[in-house]
Amino acid sequence: MLSIRKIGVIGRTYRHLNRYTQILTILFKYGFGELVDLLRIDQYIDIGFRMISRKREERIEKFSRSERIRMVLEELGSTYVKLGQVLSTRPDLIPSDLIHELARLQDHVPPFDFPDAKRILEAELCAPIDTIFQSIDEQPIASASIAQVYRARLIDGDWVAVKVQRPGIQKMVEVDLEIMLHLATLMERHIEEFSFHRPVRIVEEFTRVLEKEIDFTLEAANMQRVSRNLLDDSTVYIPRVYMDRTTPVVLVMELIDGIKINDMERIETDGLDRKLLTVRGANVCLRQIFEQGFFHADPHPGNIQALPGNVICLLDWGMVGSIDQRTREDFITLVDAVALRQEHQAAKSLLKLTDWDREPDVREFERDIADFMSLHLYRPLKEIRIGRLFQHILDLAFRHRLRIPPDIFLMLKALGTVEGVALQLNPEFDMVAHAAPFIQKIRFKKLSPERLAGDVLHLTELMFRFLNQFPQDILDITRMTRQQDLVINLRHEGLDQMRATHDQISNRISFSVIIAGLIVGSALIVISETPPMIYGISLIGIIGFLAAALMGVWLLIAILRKGRL
Repeated sequence: MLSIRKIGVIGRTYRHLNRYTQILTILFKYGFGELVDLLRIDQYIDIGFRMISRKREERIEKFSRSERIRMVLEELGSTYVKLGQVLSTRPDLIPSDLIHELARLQDHVPPFDFPDAKRILEAELCAPIDTIFQSIDEQPIASASIAQVYRARLIDGDWVAVKVQRPGIQKMVEVDLEIMLHLATLMERHIEEFSFHRPVRIVEEFTRVLEKEIDFTLEAANMQRVSRNLLDDSTVYIPRVYMDRTTPVVLVMELIDGIKINDMERIETDGLDRKLLTVRGANVCLRQIFEQGFFHADPHPGNIQALPGNVICLLDWGMVGSIDQRTREDFITLVDAVALRQEHQAAKSLLKLTDWDREPDVREFERDIADFMSLHLYRPLKEIRIGRLFQHILDLAFRHRLRIPPDIFLMLKALGTVEGVALQLNPEFDMVAHAAPFIQKIRFKKLSPERLAGDVLHLTELMFRFLNQFPQDILDITRMTRQQDLVINLRHEGLDQMRATHDQISNRISFSVIIAGLIVGSALIVISETPPMIYGISLIGIIGFLAAALMGVWLLIAILRKGRL
């Protein structure tokens, strides 16, 4: 469990100084000095540091803002790369061009030494390494920001992949998350457009995501759950997990020596059927989403292998999605409305699937839905691409400030990713037509007698509870009103920003009055020739004029930094 706390001034100044300095330096380097100014971070860092950092700023005009954000996250390291990868699954928070850029994030972390891995393995498995493994390769077969993977052979002869967490990763992540939480708090306090997205909540959610990712027992549990779900399907294979040798920082699983699904040359050489692999891969994805509601959320080619007999093997179960029955049915309702070109029903269904603070303008929203339909649906079915549909849905939701829940986004992203892999294997594959039977099955299940009877029973139970509780609620409200205990709380949004702006205006006016007073007073002193005198001019008057000039320049710089005169 990660231990994250809000850091105070002492923590920010001393305990996290080196990392904080590095983060701010990189922000200045990639042209985000204005963000640091808006966060009013002057009170937390030394002014001398600001001047040095500004001298290091590079000329980066040739890169877009989205590219610079990606570069910042990559240079900041593991925790921030993971933050970018998580944000790339949140279209309700960031625009589609930034989602596309963050999806390109790569870890650039050198592998750690084998003696460190050996020490971790022996400490976690409570035994010397040579009593657990016959052999283990000292060079990792994969290295990432959280862990490394080694090829090994157990004492009983089984070949396994051993995933070992990086030493000290938890402590590093905790420091980064505390600084990240502090920056998010400043964003929410000082930048109004960021406060809508609630950055503090984003950091809190990200903390929960990282907690799951650095606990390998959760990944092992995901693999076991999927293995049980797909037990009756011989066309798909999930690697075996050795739970007796798995801990939160060590994962031991069966070593799979298959063919990467986009390695067309090897697939052809080994005599595998590309069209059959395409169908089976699409089937396992659709079955997980529409029948089981628990699915692999990152099915890119690196996580899919082809085994002898045209069997599909899915690897890396650290990121999974979960969709309940009701949400799946709501999604099918949206699909039906779009297929039947019912703009009003499609708008209602999309609103039901998303979260929002203020309902969008219905007429404008339905018009955009109609444009979306005309763009995609007036063409042959086999020409419709789920990936393009998905991208336009994201643009539509972001334009109307709708928040797509993470698991629904992961579902759409998984469908689009699998479609892309399928088209590499078989360019003639029609993902939309292939998904139709799975969608039809949910549609029929929704209207089955068992389901209708269950819905009626549930509604009856809710109505009974309401009728039973309603009279008591009325009596409680009446009693509280009579005893003057009824309190109505009103919350005003945006007043803090308005108050800060008013304080800034009044401070500038006060500053201007002081400058004017210095100028007038100094002029009177010069006219009255108050000693001491220099070249016939009062020294006190000269000092007053200089002070007024310095204060005036200071005020002008402060105004120009804000970009508003």
